[in-house]
Amino acid sequence: MATLLMSIMIGLLLLGFPMMIPLITAAVVGFVMMFDGFGQMGTFIQQMMGGIRPASLIAVPMFILAADIMTRGHSADRLINMVMAFIGHIKGGLAISTATSCTLFGAVSGSTQATVVAVGSPLRPKMLRAGYSDPFTLALIINASDIAFLIPPSIGMIIYGVISETSIAELFIAGIGPGLLILFMFSLYCLYYAHKNKVPTEPKASWRERGVAVRQALWPLFFPVIIVGGIYGGIFSPTEAAAVCVLYAFLLEFVVFRSLKLPDIYRIAKSTGLITAVVFILVAVGNGFSWILSFAQVPQTILESVGVNEAGPVGVLIAICVAFFIACMFVDPIVVILVLTPIFAPAIQSTGLDPVLVGVLITLQVAIGSATPPFGCDIFTAIAIFKRPYMEVIRGTPPFIFMLVAAAALIIAFPEIALYFRDLAFAD
Repeated sequence: MATLLMSIMIGLLLLGFPMMIPLITAAVVGFVMMFDGFGQMGTFIQQMMGGIRPASLIAVPMFILAADIMTRGHSADRLINMVMAFIGHIKGGLAISTATSCTLFGAVSGSTQATVVAVGSPLRPKMLRAGYSDPFTLALIINASDIAFLIPPSIGMIIYGVISETSIAELFIAGIGPGLLILFMFSLYCLYYAHKNKVPTEPKASWRERGVAVRQALWPLFFPVIIVGGIYGGIFSPTEAAAVCVLYAFLLEFVVFRSLKLPDIYRIAKSTGLITAVVFILVAVGNGFSWILSFAQVPQTILESVGVNEAGPVGVLIAICVAFFIACMFVDPIVVILVLTPIFAPAIQSTGLDPVLVGVLITLQVAIGSATPPFGCDIFTAIAIFKRPYMEVIRGTPPFIFMLVAAAALIIAFPEIALYFRDLAFAD
């Protein structure tokens, strides 16, 4: 049955249907096969509604709304200007500034696609004028934006936490170490690229200019303080942190910066509503689809056929990384998390793996897959935003994919990279 359902999904995707249609079709076909018709469809609908019932999911539309407000306002530009003021003048500084800006904006938005738009739009022209090739520039933007999936708040981590019943607060804290590791690796590569291609440096900012840049970015810098500090300090939950972020973003852009007007609220709310609707449809149908797979004992069959049940903890982690990485090359990350997480749940439980470590690796893999050909979603976001051909967008991605895979290998070999801050923050 699993082969038939996956064939239906892949076939409909190749025909050009949006992701929710193949998922719904495969789920309904699976239900009809199991229950011999539509007579008990109410059970399937109950499972779908159960997928969007957890209160933690309220954080998703709130973080989307906060990111939308900041993307249309001045917060992203102010963060970029601050980073440029301090490191823009060193060799490869503009490229490093781009990666760092993606990390900072990721700590504000939690969305890879929002980061591609917010950071890529102003910095890509600057990098091209500075002498960087367009394939390198595009690859850096879409892959550095993946850090947004790891640095809290992360929409991917929220979905994983709900599905696996893992603490979202612990997942948020655990994503900081891997995110900083990837930023460091990308920065080294940017330095190497700039020296190899003799890219000229930018003018050095004066300390007065740096002071002005810091003052202008001070308000947006409070976003990660609110999220991480508030959760770490036990002031509020991740969901409450999302609500506070929306209020803070609104006050910042509408009252303090005055970059937006009241009529903008309608456009922002409409955009957020459309994205949220798609996400929640995927979550609901994905939960129903996962229930069908579990009811048919598909996870046990798949794991037994590939020998994962007999593998040790490291073998299970490698299998998870490979499966999620390949799946996200073709399918939306949220769908992959929803479908594959329950499949690997028995193996994770039997080997005693820390679900937070697993969650960080899964989030990293879906981030890598989002920027990997042939169908990584960030690739098509870049194509739409920058209006460049497909082959040009993906040409510079191999070195970055190699570094991201190396980061995953390091996390498997040294779990402390992900778990150190978690253990520090949540020590008994």
